[in-house]
Amino acid sequence: MHVDFLVSLASLGVGFVVGLTGMGGGALMTPILVLLFGIQPLTAVSSDLVASFVMKPIGGSVHLRKGTVNRELVRWLVTGSVPASFAGVFIIRALGGDHVESRVKIALGVALLIAASLIVVKALLQIQRDRDPAPEAPFKIRPVPTLLVGALGGLVVGMTSVGSGSLIIVMLLFLYPSLKGAQLVGTDLVQAVPLVGAAALGHFLFGDFKLGLTASLLIGAIPGVYVGAHASVRAPDAVIRPALAFVLTASAFKLVGMGNGPLAVALVPVAVACLGWGIAARRVEVQPAPTAKT
Repeated sequence: MHVDFLVSLASLGVGFVVGLTGMGGGALMTPILVLLFGIQPLTAVSSDLVASFVMKPIGGSVHLRKGTVNRELVRWLVTGSVPASFAGVFIIRALGGDHVESRVKIALGVALLIAASLIVVKALLQIQRDRDPAPEAPFKIRPVPTLLVGALGGLVVGMTSVGSGSLIIVMLLFLYPSLKGAQLVGTDLVQAVPLVGAAALGHFLFGDFKLGLTASLLIGAIPGVYVGAHASVRAPDAVIRPALAFVLTASAFKLVGMGNGPLAVALVPVAVACLGWGIAARRVEVQPAPTAKT
């Protein structure tokens, strides 16, 4: 078993971002493996999912101890996501033959563009919620839409390793706007454990899992997630999320086959937009909270 400590170093940084923001695990690590280390896409997806299955319980256990997990919501999400994640593994294998790697690469690029867009959407929704908090209302589970959210997220995760955080958490924001932030993150982290576990098992059995690559990922990711989770209360989202969206967009463009020249041109407006977003969000963060009228 060969351990690549450069992969471990990259995984340390990604693990820190995941602990800090709750998003970006597969969306960052898989393209890093493909683009920087030359790992075949299916191998990167398989090994990253197995490593994520070890990482996910770290954050989930913290929220379980704090009581910020809606267990009934988790049950409905998992009912849809676990079988769908297995289906995603079989679909990506059935699509392929000799072309499976290029198709995984394109699917991953599309998933990253969706993830980057959803990070922006989540930030805008959160700003709106902070500015205009909704009145307290009884929380009611919507079983069928919740099951469908889990199924869609599971299918995407099984095919690309992307979406267990970025995709599902944003869909939950739309479906349950009254769900408190801590419960949203805690519920998403806990439901991601069986989801990623099912997808990891499918890739372990039918994908292209590499023990040495997975071990290299875990050596860096575990301490990175732990430190990032403890630092999350101090780091401003106004810095982290625009940077994450920019990296995901750049990775996605590269994965779908964009050349270096067009890539540089395309990233200029993306960089300007992310910078403007970060400045605007930072100004909102530092504004004092409005006092309630009596």
